[in-house]
Amino acid sequence: MTNTPVIDVKGLYKRFGNFIANDNLTFQVFKGEIFGFLGANGAGKTTAMKILCGLSKPSAGTARVAGFDVHHNP
Repeated sequence: MTNTPVIDVKGLYKRFGNFIANDNLTFQVFKGEIFGFLGANGAGKTTAMKILCGLSKPSAGTARVAGFDVHHNP
């Protein structure tokens, strides 16, 4: 059994004009873990989820779900 993360986010950065929604977001989620986003309105939670689902492209960084790069394989 490998210890490969199911979700692997490294240096995720998303910008809308001058507004930075995600700034160097980095985390891993492993099989069996429960993970959630907490934060104030406008903190970038929805933006991060849209990137993980392949609905939005990151300005920089990588997001992999089940080993697939969601930017190149949505």
